[in-house]
Amino acid sequence: MLKAMKGKRFNFDWNQARAFLATAQEGSLSAAARVLQQQQPTLSRQVSSLEEDLEVTLFERVGRRLVLTASGLELLEHFEAMGVAAEMISLTASGQSQAIEGRVTIAATNVMATYHLPRIIKAIRQKEPRVKIDVVASNEISDLKRREADIAIRHMRPEQPDLIAKLLCEPKLQLYASPEYLEAQGFPELSADISRLDFIGVENPEWLFAALDNMGITITSDNIAITSESGTVYMALVQAGLGVGLFTKELASQPPRLRPVLSEAEGIPVPVWLVTHRELYTSRLIRLVFDELALHVPRVLMRLPDDNA
Repeated sequence: MLKAMKGKRFNFDWNQARAFLATAQEGSLSAAARVLQQQQPTLSRQVSSLEEDLEVTLFERVGRRLVLTASGLELLEHFEAMGVAAEMISLTASGQSQAIEGRVTIAATNVMATYHLPRIIKAIRQKEPRVKIDVVASNEISDLKRREADIAIRHMRPEQPDLIAKLLCEPKLQLYASPEYLEAQGFPELSADISRLDFIGVENPEWLFAALDNMGITITSDNIAITSESGTVYMALVQAGLGVGLFTKELASQPPRLRPVLSEAEGIPVPVWLVTHRELYTSRLIRLVFDELALHVPRVLMRLPDDNA
């Protein structure tokens, strides 16, 4: 127990609390200073001031790292709860904004961000020129609660109860390859012949094997000579004639165009989810961009007609 603190009150300083929490989470003052974008001496003074106010030692130096003392560990969970509360205050305050102007961060896979989002963002900006947009191109699932993004476009439904998710569409993946590659292979059409082709691998090969098995095509790791976790690199490899890949019809039409392989096979549906935090959805700005994405993403991915065309 923190005996020195019993029955004692002190003037709370949130900057000191942030300094302690960041240092505890990062393990050093230098790393915490980078996270908080502060100078290390300033952060050190804040931690020292907190220790003086609480009359406890919070850290011990072990090598180059700072390790929490027993008192520091006991306090950490309370400071972490304060950090979560601060994040929720920020989310709620952002959600209360009623202005149709400002900056919105959209997270999407690098394929979505490269080939599809530019046209959609152009439409949003033409309608609402005061809206500014940051695009985070990553295959990682962005943490909406920590404001890494305001809105995310994902291929899986989030499970967190405080997130709002909307299923936009389910475009189908088909096999495609470059015309040059198919010509060199004699334009194979039968599943048995296609099973002998080269395939560009993805980060999760088991998913690829299962997806192709559903299409009646069986391959092994011997069929995969090249692998990439980047969607844009994956597409470039197929366009360069290095093997067969899975794409939507709209994506395969990007120049240089790819040709379908085994076109009669049933495609693999890929869900596209639009996600934001429940608190942020009360913001007119976030809701406007969310609704515009919900309108335009299916049109682009599914090649639906534009009502304004």
